[in-house]
Order: sequence, then structure tokens, then C-alpha cells
Amino acid sequence: MAGGNKNKGGRQGLVWAFDPHSGGVTPSPAVKAATEQRLRAHAEARYPGRCQQLDIRFRGPLCYVSALLVGEDAPTKLCRLRHFEANRWSVAFFAYSSETYQPSIMPNGTFFGTPEEGLEVAAVYLT
Repeated sequence: MAGGNKNKGGRQGLVWAFDPHSGGVTPSPAVKAATEQRLRAHAEARYPGRCQQLDIRFRGPLCYVSALLVGEDAPTKLCRLRHFEANRWSVAFFAYSSETYQPSIMPNGTFFGTPEEGLEVAAVYLT
């Protein structure tokens, strides 16, 4: 329909759209601990000898992931994960060109995935 959606009164209405890069749910302490463990195990298995330490911080529904790479003095920002459910997170990778987190899709082709899949989005900084 040209001009947008119209309700019964003939007025244009707003169309609701879900944004996977806003909102979210603050994870419980148990989910935070499990997420940290999963991310550390994934980094150790996929990038041995490259990532000397992961820095994982939570603020509200967000989980910020940085890595101290071997031979580096300062951590490298990797990504920001947004929690919705235990295995339903969205991801934004850190773009050094703009110094901002940029929304991305997961390797599975959707906006949602596991924390490990989110880490893979930022893996370019680990290779």
C-alpha cells in the first residue's frame, strides 16, 4: 500500500519492526559465569597461542569481549554481545576505523546465535 499502512480510520499507522541490536535481557549470574567459561574455552580451542587472555565484562544485557594478544601490551576490543536468552545473543563487532561497535549477523546467517558464534564474528582480530 503506497504511503504506509492505514488503519480503519484512514490514518497512516506506524509499522513495528524488531531490532536485534537494541533491548535485551540482563543475564543472571549463572548465565554470566557460563558465558565467560564458554567464551574462554572457545578461544583456547580455536586460537591457541594467539590469545593470551580474554577480558569479558557485563553491563546490563551487554557482554563486552576484548583479548590480550600474545606480544601486545594493550587489549584488542573484539565484540559486544547482547543477551536475549541462553543461546540467543546478537553481536556487534568493534570497528577500529570508527571506534564504534557495528551490528553484524552471526556466522549462521541470522541475527541471533551463541556466544561462541558471536566471538567468531570478531575472530579476524585473532588471526
